[in-house]
Amino acid sequence: MGTMTHIAGRAAFSKAVDIVLKNADKDREKEITKLVDLMEKYMGSEKIDVDYNKVKELICDKDKTLNKYINRLLDEINPHVLKTTALNLGYEAFFHGTKTIRKMREVHDCNVPWLILMDPTSACNLHCTGCWAAEYGNKLNLTFDEMDSVITQGKELGIYLYMFTGGEPLVRKEDIIKLCKKHSDCAFLAYTNGTLVDEKLCEQMVEVGNFYLAISLEGFEAVNDLRRGNGVYGKVMHAMELLKQYGLIFGTSICYTSKNIETVTSDEFVDLMVEKGCRYAFYFHYMPVGNDAAVELLPTMQQRIYMKDRVRQIRNMKDGKGIFTMDFQNDGEYVGGCIAGGRNYFHINANGDAEPCVFIHYSGANIRTHSLLEILKQPLFMAYRDRQPFNENHLRPCPMLENPEILQQMVKETGAKSTDLQSPEDVTHLCGKCEEYARKWKPCAERLWAEEKHKKHSYENYKKK
Repeated sequence: MGTMTHIAGRAAFSKAVDIVLKNADKDREKEITKLVDLMEKYMGSEKIDVDYNKVKELICDKDKTLNKYINRLLDEINPHVLKTTALNLGYEAFFHGTKTIRKMREVHDCNVPWLILMDPTSACNLHCTGCWAAEYGNKLNLTFDEMDSVITQGKELGIYLYMFTGGEPLVRKEDIIKLCKKHSDCAFLAYTNGTLVDEKLCEQMVEVGNFYLAISLEGFEAVNDLRRGNGVYGKVMHAMELLKQYGLIFGTSICYTSKNIETVTSDEFVDLMVEKGCRYAFYFHYMPVGNDAAVELLPTMQQRIYMKDRVRQIRNMKDGKGIFTMDFQNDGEYVGGCIAGGRNYFHINANGDAEPCVFIHYSGANIRTHSLLEILKQPLFMAYRDRQPFNENHLRPCPMLENPEILQQMVKETGAKSTDLQSPEDVTHLCGKCEEYARKWKPCAERLWAEEKHKKHSYENYKKK
């Protein structure tokens, strides 16, 4: 019965999307609000942080950013890609996935994530300064069958969104496209340096319709190429032009540091991204991971406060820039704090080790020896679950950066081992680099949190209280 309802729901949603695309030249706002109504009806009593009426209001107001953003999608994105995205990312991952995952958390009494991040390879065609992938060496790979097995097991738990990092995941683009074809009901995204994007890949991405990219950039040409190598910026701009020309969905991934924070949030930089066709920008706070990490790249307290406000200003769907931005360090209040340890996601490195977070290189389980459920129930992941949120102040979400004593306790208590094969880092050493930052940020975060309107102390359904 459950499957029939699932299939019937997808069919109804598919039909509604067809109508929107068919009437794209007529009253598109009216048709899209019907989709929102369908979503509201489907989600029923599920508690999700969406004000449906507000969304519909913004969609219908031609002066608002959301209206313009949606119209650009309809005008510029390939219709097959749009429809597949609505079905896989919308219906499967957001609607059906959210419902299923919440049930599974109760059934299995452990964290069940909304997405899984995997490294198909640790190999990369670039050698960038400060990249965590460089820490693993460059000879490791997950086989097609291993990734396929993770996805097959994941779907049983309601997980329909899979992301790839590395290394450079597009070194394995043929296998990734094969996974997109086999799991045509899922959505896939790769964090990439963008240099391996070519016409053939764009054609394959149009054909599957369920594969998106987040292209790394650190600033304009001089700064970007200083870290990534000469000519990389030019290749990235070319990749974006190709992706836009083919009507594909992509965005950018930006690691912000004390050196580049103002540049990568400037009007000039954001406007360029929008013009190139980026639909989203994922901002990552620099993390001092690895024995040789440069602590001076950690943002100052003033820079972090600026970043919190600036990211919200850019993504504002009333009068923002027309690009959806996320900053995982400063957006904790919207997701109930830290999302790692399987709560909303976890990371599988190219050696198969299941790590709670892409920045936390400790593990007690491997996909070659453990099932997905065994991984989610391993001691380190259960310690995450038992202690989340790590701080009631969601501007201090991380057990390493803002609460460094907590990660040390969890790693030591659970016996998790370093997964860094080249230069294992002791957890005391890792967290020691964060202590001064955490101490300085605490009073700033407390002041900001006291002023914060959008308070959500924890999301329902993550664990039984």
